[in-house]
Amino acid sequence: MATNPCDPDEMICNLVFDITGSSRFAGYSDVLIGRPLALVGLFALALALRWVLHRLIGRAIDRAAYAQLPDRVNALGPDRRVQRAEAIGGLIKSLVTGVLIAVFGTMMLSEVGVDIAPIIASAGILGIALGFGAQSLVKDFLSGLFLIIEDQYGVGDTVDLGEAIGTVEAVSLRVTRLRDVDGTVWYVPNGEILRVGNQSQNWARTVLDVNVAYHEDIAQVRRVLAEVAHDLWVDEDFRHQVIEEPDVWGVQALAVDGITVRVVLKTRPGEQWAVAREMRERIKARFDHEGIEMPLPQRVVWHRTEPGSGQDTGPVEGTGS
Repeated sequence: MATNPCDPDEMICNLVFDITGSSRFAGYSDVLIGRPLALVGLFALALALRWVLHRLIGRAIDRAAYAQLPDRVNALGPDRRVQRAEAIGGLIKSLVTGVLIAVFGTMMLSEVGVDIAPIIASAGILGIALGFGAQSLVKDFLSGLFLIIEDQYGVGDTVDLGEAIGTVEAVSLRVTRLRDVDGTVWYVPNGEILRVGNQSQNWARTVLDVNVAYHEDIAQVRRVLAEVAHDLWVDEDFRHQVIEEPDVWGVQALAVDGITVRVVLKTRPGEQWAVAREMRERIKARFDHEGIEMPLPQRVVWHRTEPGSGQDTGPVEGTGS
């Protein structure tokens, strides 16, 4: 009669021996059945934990993105809040997935008989190596983390990152990709970003400096500019681009060739350039209709003769074309 090779706490081994009556099968049951079941169980538990945690994170992000906040608290627009919440949610989900892979991967290696003590020790050594040998990479990751959390910019924003200016196409923890106006794609490491100028958050402003000749009536010029800006403000085609009544600030500068008058329009983010182009066209057409002259380059020429001739004609003002 075959002897039972199983310890009392080895349930699978004892079960196989009771069914088969073979000590050989019972001895191999742990390798053939126990370990595969343990690996499958760990893998299923990891997937279940990932699904549960991602669901919890998703619900929290949805509440943060779509919650009704008081106007005074809700400084960000609804679209902007959704974009920011989804970016942070994706980052947290990625971190959770990475931690689960590391933990359960180590447990599965231990289950198949791999000594995980060197792996744990090497993780500490790897951290030290990263601290000394990959400082720029760690800097990029930390900078990217704070860029996303602080909502300095997001995909679709028009930003000035110093050397690179354009529209953001992708943001990751390590690098930001943006495309400038002529189509060039820039890859900027997040750790190299020292300043961010975002032209797409909340609202923008069209600032137009209009030059007129010195002999023009400034009161009339301001009235005409105010009328042109107001017509654009009430135009149905631009009603969703211009978000406040335009304002003529007045004389901005007394230049050599003429007087500069400034007019401003508050617009939706990213619409300031289209509004500026439309305003220039309308101002040109209205000035032509009103007979308001824009300045031409002017020069003063002195005609002098030899001393004693008595024919110094003095300054003569000339207009250049």
